[in-house]
Amino acid sequence: MRTCARWWGRGSPPLRLGILLILIPPVLLALQLLVVAGPRFPRTARGGVEGQGQGQEGAVAFSVISIEPERNSLRVGTRSRRPGPEEEVEVEDGGRREGTRAFEDENEMHWHQVGSRALEVQPWAADQPSFTAELGRIITHITRPQLSCSRVLSPGQAQASQPPAASHHWLLCAEDWLLPAADRPCVAYSFSMDGRDADFLKTVLGLGCEVHSFDPSNSNTSNGHLGNSLASNHGDGGVVSQHKMWLEWRAPRKRKHKTRGNLGSVSQTLAHIMTALGHHTVHFLYADLLSAEWRVFQNWIESGTLQSVHHLVATVHLQWPGFEVGGSDKEVLRYWFSILQGLQASGLKLVHSSAGEGHSVLKRTVANAHSSYTLSWVNTRN
Repeated sequence: MRTCARWWGRGSPPLRLGILLILIPPVLLALQLLVVAGPRFPRTARGGVEGQGQGQEGAVAFSVISIEPERNSLRVGTRSRRPGPEEEVEVEDGGRREGTRAFEDENEMHWHQVGSRALEVQPWAADQPSFTAELGRIITHITRPQLSCSRVLSPGQAQASQPPAASHHWLLCAEDWLLPAADRPCVAYSFSMDGRDADFLKTVLGLGCEVHSFDPSNSNTSNGHLGNSLASNHGDGGVVSQHKMWLEWRAPRKRKHKTRGNLGSVSQTLAHIMTALGHHTVHFLYADLLSAEWRVFQNWIESGTLQSVHHLVATVHLQWPGFEVGGSDKEVLRYWFSILQGLQASGLKLVHSSAGEGHSVLKRTVANAHSSYTLSWVNTRN
């Protein structure tokens, strides 16, 4: 140390200055690194999240932050993506922002709240999957009425009577507590492309209902817009509002607001059709969906729409699995029975069953079964 001091004192001023200039930059760099990085001491992770490798001595603890993209699905009571110009946002006080449109209608909020349920797949009918056992319980289920009605409405008739002795295509249960009051609105929908709904339309028109007929193949329609009957919910003098429209079972990925009186595209779910037409309830619904009924029924069960349907007349087709229904024959039959059980769990009771022509089930000839059945239900929970 003394040697260095003597050497430093003997040096000339220019030499000492040069040495200082050489030493200053490394010293400043070391100070900068010390201030920025800080000492490497372990610390406890916050929020209960432990970083990877924290157990190693001398490592710096850290937290992992996961950033997930916003979901586009709309849920009642939750915020979602920013709506587009065709939609409207609900503000916290329940009002609406000006210049925008609704993305959740009151009808749909009601259905989501009161009746939505997941489809419950039923157990196999036997210990081992069996075509005969699965079909047997389906035929038993759809041929044995669950509710006996003392008074019924027959096809084409608007006056209730005792159940007829002769077989009919369909029957409506006409107990007083199951029919709309005379002074209350009555709404009826029919989805049919074969013209077999003529008697149904005659009956509901005779009851004074507001009637809407949906047929994508009919050119004599209002082009997807409302007919003449919405001015009054008490009927319109026997006029049926016709729509070039069909039932969809898939919820649209990006829903645009349907204003009252405008149905938009050719295919819509029942919930969206009711919203566009301004209906909370459909008192009478007729549907022959040509093998699309199974997926449509599933949509009604899972969305809760069935809570708003009082009487349902529908044809089920057994010749082939149906649209977007796959699997082995035994799996298809099990799925069908699960749908039937889901309808019952939603409140529908079978009132009448009428067998169609043919004996083909999933392309197999079955002597004790028919290719189709027209089933009449009533919702006893309404």
